[in-house]
Amino acid sequence: MTEVEDIHMQDAIEEREEVQLSSIPKPATATKTTGSNINELDQWIESLSQCQNLPEENVVELCNLAKEILEQEENVRAVNVPVTICGDIHGQFHDLIELFKIGGPCPDTNYLFMGDYVDRGYYSVETVSLLVAMKCRYPNRITILRGNHESRQITQVYGFYDECLRKYGSANVWKLFTDLFDYLPITALVDNKIFCLHGGLSPMIESIDQIRELNRLQEVPHEGPMCDLLWSDPDDRGGWGISARGAGFTFGQDISEQFNHTNDLSLIARAHQLVMEGYAWSHEQDVVTIFSAPNYCYRCGNQAAIMEVDEKHEKQFLQYDPSVRPEEPAVSRKTPDYFL
Repeated sequence: MTEVEDIHMQDAIEEREEVQLSSIPKPATATKTTGSNINELDQWIESLSQCQNLPEENVVELCNLAKEILEQEENVRAVNVPVTICGDIHGQFHDLIELFKIGGPCPDTNYLFMGDYVDRGYYSVETVSLLVAMKCRYPNRITILRGNHESRQITQVYGFYDECLRKYGSANVWKLFTDLFDYLPITALVDNKIFCLHGGLSPMIESIDQIRELNRLQEVPHEGPMCDLLWSDPDDRGGWGISARGAGFTFGQDISEQFNHTNDLSLIARAHQLVMEGYAWSHEQDVVTIFSAPNYCYRCGNQAAIMEVDEKHEKQFLQYDPSVRPEEPAVSRKTPDYFL
């Protein structure tokens, strides 16, 4: 399977939509984070950190609490420095734990994740559960944005749906999380200078203020500005181009230069693409791609990276190799002859 992810895979999607979801528990009234549920969140985080799933009734509580927190956040989430910016995780739970070892524990470190927590890896449930629990426990110390895989349609094809069925015996947990995904902010702005998002720019968006006006509380559309922000990629050609992914656009250096100038930005930080060193500059350092899933799909041999931004806006990239899981041998680095 290549990284060309056509969101119009209707045959596969329609088959999955036949699943009966009537048994999903009715959401309970969520309560804001208080002393009583802080203890509960700490227990959940401890359990999840050991790669142990939460019971379904706890997932209901977690998602309800997360919705209350996320619905208060704007489409453009304001983030202060210092901050550590992270790219795709894709269900590689043990590598997420390695990321926290490299970057420092939350809340000691302020984190910004740019989406794609689920699909492809074997531990999407544990990965997204841990990040959401940390968001609820430390809402001002961790930001989680939406990626193109935080989508009902994509997760029915690329693994998260099947994993939920396997681990919980029904689609209930998948439904709870994919409903929550609608609440995730779609971009972030670090000190009004570094614009962070999963994919890239949109020909329908000239200013960041336009993003603030979008209705994000929906499934990722097949087209339009919200789709583009989660699906687009930079490339070496000028102007806008048709994306081979089947959604979003490609955008050239002239586009990113103009967007940065219009919005008084120093940098666009994004994820979405495998890069072998874990990070890659493009457009004469107007854009940086950060990818935080080492040995992507357990076979690409790439390093991963996170980007630390300090109070002076100086940047440092921390690269890391995959965490060795007990049941698997270490993987040597290699350049794949395919692009996932």
